[in-house]
Amino acid sequence: MNKKAKIKGIEILHEDADVIVVNKEAGLLSIASEKDNENTAFRLLSDYVKRAHPQNHIYVVHRLDRETSGVMMYAKNKKVQQVLQNNWKQLVSERTYIALVEGRMTEDGTITTWLTEDKTLTMHSSKTPNNGKKAVTHYKVLNTNRTQTLLKVNLETGRKNQIRIHMKELGHPIVGDKKYGAVTNPFRRIGLHASVLAFTHPTMNKVMRFEAELPKVFKMSFNR
Repeated sequence: MNKKAKIKGIEILHEDADVIVVNKEAGLLSIASEKDNENTAFRLLSDYVKRAHPQNHIYVVHRLDRETSGVMMYAKNKKVQQVLQNNWKQLVSERTYIALVEGRMTEDGTITTWLTEDKTLTMHSSKTPNNGKKAVTHYKVLNTNRTQTLLKVNLETGRKNQIRIHMKELGHPIVGDKKYGAVTNPFRRIGLHASVLAFTHPTMNKVMRFEAELPKVFKMSFNR
């Protein structure tokens, strides 16, 4: 296991025979889309594991948006990928994000809506039950000032762009997230970071918890 390995925008937090857990920088795709043929976390990690042995592979388990930094996991064989994907809700005990949003929020809460995707790949939210995929997001205020709020966010469901669209729905879009209503972009990325991933290891049956340190720019507004 090489805990200190760093690869162009990726820090390896944990590696064993079955999984590899990384801290991904903002701006790096998790996996290539149909339109993109650029460097992705998937490609960089594939190259990394093949250096140890040409037959080695990695497999996608879940994704983070390109603009989101933080903890994510890949499988190192097809069997483990299937176990993780088919039992994700049972195996993953914590997914915590830190979100820097526009405006002042003072209360914790939960938002539940149903999400659909249009032809432009933009997600839309509806409060009408069963009009799309159900999405549940819990949020807690960590710090606030006149113009921004730092939130701890926990996902009950893992839908595409879920946190981003739910923050827009609350009237507090994520800083830098122009796609979902933000009007400010103070540090050229969106203010969303996957800080914690905890799961039961699919073969060792042991609970593992990984945390990626919050980027310093998230705290700058509150350190004055």
